[in-house]
Amino acid sequence: MKKQIIIACIIMISLIGSAFMPAPKKITIKGSDTMVILAQKWAEVYMKSHQEVNLQVTGGGSGTGISALINGATDICNSSRSMKSSEIDKLKERYGSLGIEIPCAKDGITIYVNDKNPVSELTIKQLSGIFSGRIRNWKDVGGPDSDIKLYGRENSSGTYVFFQENVVKGDYAASCQTLPGTAAVVNAVKNDKFGIGYGGAAYSMGVKKCKVKKDDKSAAVEASAETIKNGTYPISRYLYMYLRNRPTGEVKSYIDWILGPEGQKLVVETGYFPVR
Repeated sequence: MKKQIIIACIIMISLIGSAFMPAPKKITIKGSDTMVILAQKWAEVYMKSHQEVNLQVTGGGSGTGISALINGATDICNSSRSMKSSEIDKLKERYGSLGIEIPCAKDGITIYVNDKNPVSELTIKQLSGIFSGRIRNWKDVGGPDSDIKLYGRENSSGTYVFFQENVVKGDYAASCQTLPGTAAVVNAVKNDKFGIGYGGAAYSMGVKKCKVKKDDKSAAVEASAETIKNGTYPISRYLYMYLRNRPTGEVKSYIDWILGPEGQKLVVETGYFPVR
């Protein structure tokens, strides 16, 4: 009987104690599908040692995340492209702020081809021709006599915008099949002998990474920590976090951790490159 009373008292004390514990601070993070595996890893590791914080990470694309930031539906926006001036204007109109841009990692947009494809390098000019539809057969770039099948991201994707502005430099071919995430692009190329796609470096499992040449006279380069750092890989970019205002409290602590040694170590482990 005494034992039962003691157990009941312990349970009661535990319940009373938990009732007075503050609820974890919820921080919402939304945006880039390129960054979502990295953002989820950051959140998972951080919450293990910071139980006072509840980090909620979702994707949807950079454009979706920026819209959510403008509409007040997320605390942090992950974006694989810079915010447009029109988006900054909307932030200023609504919040009287130009927003805060925080580079948190680097990426080399990777060109994926099927393992059975003999093509192993392409110039920026050739990639522009392929994804704009001007080059339609692999034989025109040193491959087999077969139609090129294009796979890319949807237009809400920051990767879609960055690749269009820096590589395609015009409209994508109407034949380019748009897919809702980088993993879907990789899977499509993996299962299509004549497919080609593009996306973040961290996703290139099961496909061949095609080296990229700045021009005909340049060396073919693969995205790596060294080539990203020294600027020789021609399709590199920053990955960003955006906030409406300068971070404070738990949000600031979290961002400081991401930019510190532990957070940047996870950048490398995930398959991206450190910001410095």
